[in-house]
Amino acid sequence: MNILITGGAGYIGSHTCVELLEAGHDIVIVDNFSNSNFKVLDNIKTITSKEFKFYEGDVKDKALLEKIFKENKIDAVIHFAAYKAVGESVTKPLMYYRNNLDTTITLLEVMNEFNCHNFVFSSSATVYGSPKSLPIKEDFPLSTTNPYGTTKLMNEQILSDVATADPDFSVIILRYFNPIGAHRSGLLGEDPNGIPNNLMPYIVRVATKELPSLNIFGNDYDTKDGTGVRDYIHVVDLAKGHLKAIEKAATSKGVKYYNLGTGTGYSVLELVKTFEKVNNIKVPYKIAPRRAGDIASCYADPTKAYQELGFKTELTIEDMCRDSYNYIITKEKHLND
Repeated sequence: MNILITGGAGYIGSHTCVELLEAGHDIVIVDNFSNSNFKVLDNIKTITSKEFKFYEGDVKDKALLEKIFKENKIDAVIHFAAYKAVGESVTKPLMYYRNNLDTTITLLEVMNEFNCHNFVFSSSATVYGSPKSLPIKEDFPLSTTNPYGTTKLMNEQILSDVATADPDFSVIILRYFNPIGAHRSGLLGEDPNGIPNNLMPYIVRVATKELPSLNIFGNDYDTKDGTGVRDYIHVVDLAKGHLKAIEKAATSKGVKYYNLGTGTGYSVLELVKTFEKVNNIKVPYKIAPRRAGDIASCYADPTKAYQELGFKTELTIEDMCRDSYNYIITKEKHLND
């Protein structure tokens, strides 16, 4: 298939591009580099030894999308282009609503114009809000505790309505838990611009002494050690889940929802200690007040994705910590060469 990847130079998008290319698919990437950089495209080519088409621009730009669809026969779309930081969404809600909703609506309008009906959406476990029980199943009640999560839930509703209106439409909604880790080559990983909003890049920058210490937001949650518990999934496993989703989209109609997680929860302190152990390095930390919009615990029941997609994670929390650090060490080595 020829697959359009929006936000394909981003963290999850770039790893998914590698898996798609290595599986024999053709891809077209569109990205505006708001939280990524051009070198990622070269690294995808280095890893896969394959070429692909790239367009620089914003997915809210309808004329650009129409140009892409006119110049390429697109069979399916995987939509990653969104802002993704919970804390930032609380302080900048309008920015999140404008970007995260407008990109999806514009994309769907252009897909309709060109009779493209296969859509894989990058959603989030935040749509479950503060769950009443664990592990989380796909049929749990949906609610949100922050604007980022609300944009994901609103997008899910938009996609459901579109699929109801058009019986040819196939939508696979993937609710990610907490992606961390990096490609084993050390060429792709999570390296956001500015101060990181997500935990693992923050840990790595403290480990490399770029930042003095890690802020752990809250140690009084109702968890094993008081710090927040999350279901961390290796980004390469997550990327492979998109291969399964594309295959499902091509053979089904309507909307289907899947959790992509490991089914195991680790606390922030457990993650920090594992990182220190596998990389033999200290990560100084201090306890800070809870962040608005955060919940105590969140981990998946991954059964449905296994039964219907054949998706199962393979990489461990140790792999995630080792690969995350290896990515930054490899990057610094290349900068110094």
